[in-house]
Amino acid sequence: MAVKIRLARHGAKKRPFYRIVAADNDSPRDGRFLEKLGTYNPLQDPAQVVLNAERVKYWISQGATPTDTVKTILKREGVFNPAES
Repeated sequence: MAVKIRLARHGAKKRPFYRIVAADNDSPRDGRFLEKLGTYNPLQDPAQVVLNAERVKYWISQGATPTDTVKTILKREGVFNPAES
């Protein structure tokens, strides 16, 4: 089972709000996930990110791969360092 750390879109039309989740590769974008790792609100200035850094590091150590967007968010928050992985 390949696991990805990705965004799941929630919120109303034109008002996006995202959950950062660990999900199976085959699951739909907003569907079933293994664990909620945090939230991302792009509408606030600056964008608000709430993360459980310990669990993100755990999933990365177990082989989960973050998507490009999530990788950027994690780097900005200081959780993901590509040199370590």
